[in-house]
Amino acid sequence: MSGASPIAVTIAGSDSGGGAGIQADLKTFSALSVYGASVITALTAQNTRGVQGIHDVPAAFVARQIDSVFSDLAVDAVKIGMLSQIAVIEAVADGLARQAKTIPVVLDPVMVATSGDRLISEDAVAALRDRLLGRADLITPNLPEAAVLLGEAVAEDEAGAAAQARRPAALGARAVLIKGGHGTGALSVDHLVTAAGHVQTFAAPRIATRNTHGTGCTLSSAITAGLARGLTVPEAVAAAKDYLTAALNAADRLAIGSGHGPVHHFHAIWH
Repeated sequence: MSGASPIAVTIAGSDSGGGAGIQADLKTFSALSVYGASVITALTAQNTRGVQGIHDVPAAFVARQIDSVFSDLAVDAVKIGMLSQIAVIEAVADGLARQAKTIPVVLDPVMVATSGDRLISEDAVAALRDRLLGRADLITPNLPEAAVLLGEAVAEDEAGAAAQARRPAALGARAVLIKGGHGTGALSVDHLVTAAGHVQTFAAPRIATRNTHGTGCTLSSAITAGLARGLTVPEAVAAAKDYLTAALNAADRLAIGSGHGPVHHFHAIWH
């Protein structure tokens, strides 16, 4: 770690509604006592009801942000979120190769918003596999995203999810966490699989709330915060799962928007 204040960087898109993306990442870092910096890859016109527009940041300016942040800040961990274009994916991959060769990286392959809106172009999926899967210490797809990455149908049960988790590990990712939030049943079960084939499961009660906007961003950034603080991947996943469960449990305390509202990132601090 770099010192008294762990530092994490999020490389992701901006959510103008504040519930997901860069905004959710920075809130999560702050809630977990980690200083957050950012590299913005896209701007979205977005609220709790959906995504009304996407404006991509030029790849050259994404690269400039990476070089600016890493040349000055002693970064302890990196979270990668929305990367919608091939040129931006390549800029991020090249930037990490220049600036962050030994820093832990969590890749959340953001492809579909909670509202169902598609956030990544079809031709960018292959670039994401080829350029970034092998760089990540952990990737965190949900069930639909895992299916897109693998070109398969969405897993229908826990056994299918665990089997799909092994496939990205075989493609080069050091570890894969397939999230069970899109599943059914009383428990939300996530499967963590390492490249060596070791499997761990993390289960938590499924919270009955419509305020689930930004759950994937929040979980992956909470894991990143744990890595920045020196936790191992399994320790960081367990701590992040607990944090997200509490944030979901408190989500109905907030009254944000008329659609899928955000989780309560600061549930332990204010009501």
